[in-house]
Amino acid sequence: MRFIEHVWDLDLERLALERVVPALLVHGFCYVDGLLGEPAGDLVLEQVMEMHRSGALQDGRLAGSVPGGVHRSRSIRGDQIAWVNGSEDRGCEAISFLLNVIDHIIGVCASRLGSKKIRERSKAMVACYPGNGTGYVKHVDNPNCDGRRITCIYYLNKNWSAEEHGGVLRIFPEGKSYVADINPLFDRLLFFWSDRRNPHEVQPAYATRFAITVWYFDSEERAEAKTRFRDLTASGLQPGSSSR
Repeated sequence: MRFIEHVWDLDLERLALERVVPALLVHGFCYVDGLLGEPAGDLVLEQVMEMHRSGALQDGRLAGSVPGGVHRSRSIRGDQIAWVNGSEDRGCEAISFLLNVIDHIIGVCASRLGSKKIRERSKAMVACYPGNGTGYVKHVDNPNCDGRRITCIYYLNKNWSAEEHGGVLRIFPEGKSYVADINPLFDRLLFFWSDRRNPHEVQPAYATRFAITVWYFDSEERAEAKTRFRDLTASGLQPGSSSR
């Protein structure tokens, strides 16, 4: 896309090698501001807002829950979501470009983050907290070895004030005496390990709060998780639920 001419492959590789990889290895999380620049970020925001206006976003549920089940409780999570693969014919071109940028960064990082084989990702979860004081209680994205290795969240909120609007993502790094508060600022991309190393919560948001999340998978762990799921399904048992 012509509007992102300032984003070059070499810039993304430098970003991955000099900032993302060291921060993940030392701290377990990292964020980058000004990822796309305002013109491109505005186009992503416009597409997400149109999804919101059109009613494409539905109440989020915990993994393993069923429509109408108790796991839809808004006291647990209060967002509205839609899943996007980036290849839709219309209305997701800028989102698709964003996903390509994140793919490139993770592709550079993957071989430098240990022995895990990061070769695939989820669809993108477009999410909106409607600003009525809802959030998402403390949880772990991947508590049960479902394959998710790295969580990436891209924020789309202009003129955001944590003091006024809330909506902070608070990370509780395992074994650390501190917490990390991440404000959901426009054009900010956050990376963190998806497993039990990074319990986190979304604090109550008092203004409309948009974000796009994708998860990158350890291919071996993912394959094992799919096998377990098939075995549980064949035995007639209900797989246990987990956050998101």
